[in-house]
Amino acid sequence: MADLSPALPAPAAAELVAAASKGDVRALARLVSLVENRSPQLRLVMQLIAPLTGGARIIGLTGSPGVGKSTVTGALIRAYRSQQLRVGVLAVDPTSPFSGGALLGDRVRMQDHATDEGVFIRSMASRGQLGGLSWATPQALRIMDAAGFDVILIETVGVGQAEVEIAALADSTLVVVAPGMGDWVQAAKAGILEIADIFVVNKSDRPGAQEAVRDLRTMLAMARFDEGSWKPPIVATTAATGEGIADLAARLDAHGTWLGESGELDRRRRARARAEISAIALTELRRRIGGLPGESRLDELAGRVASGEIDPYSAADDLIG
Repeated sequence: MADLSPALPAPAAAELVAAASKGDVRALARLVSLVENRSPQLRLVMQLIAPLTGGARIIGLTGSPGVGKSTVTGALIRAYRSQQLRVGVLAVDPTSPFSGGALLGDRVRMQDHATDEGVFIRSMASRGQLGGLSWATPQALRIMDAAGFDVILIETVGVGQAEVEIAALADSTLVVVAPGMGDWVQAAKAGILEIADIFVVNKSDRPGAQEAVRDLRTMLAMARFDEGSWKPPIVATTAATGEGIADLAARLDAHGTWLGESGELDRRRRARARAEISAIALTELRRRIGGLPGESRLDELAGRVASGEIDPYSAADDLIG
């Protein structure tokens, strides 16, 4: 199947979307590539898939490097596949400074699922985003949702304190920590305590696991929860052996039920749509006002501000007026 190009007619785009919605992995991969490359066809593709979205559960995994996020992700894939659910994975990796592509390629640690037609795993470059999520991630999620996956797992770059954007994209957010790494202290400092729907103490067969659970419980005891709100449970796992994964999947199901019954799912998805719209609008606005270096209205105004001729507020009013 040929790649989409700016001149490709609408029927060809529709054919690609239809193929992806029927499980064609190559078509799906091409659509995600369109997102990463910011293809001119992306607007048309998004129009075509809009009626097909909204059916997938989106689960985010975040945490510091070395806690075993990829291993937990692989274990969750096995758990959901045992229920005959189709699973998509977006592993958002650090960006290579040379190629601009994904540097680590977390798919290496998920090779057990490489030949499973019910699993689609894609590594995406973070493109320097501090929150660990690239600009393309929300768009890629939308495409995978439209492709009919029951569950989509997002595993983010392990960048610690800045890694809170995951909560804006996921229906359920897992914060993964490991004993002996001081992750609970970092969580308190970074505000990750507020974004966690479930805490996962992975590598629980190691010394210090109970201390990690105890410290997290102490932090949760000091937090205030409104009546009827969700209180994050703490699940101990050893993902490498599968221990605790069934309990984790059950807690995720319980959280999914609470999201639906409380109306929180609709609130989160509306917030996600607002953020996505804003990001697209701001990107387009920057493109329109930026122009070419040395030729744009923005460049002219910047020179006047730098020389003290006008103030930046007046320049901004002039630019958007």
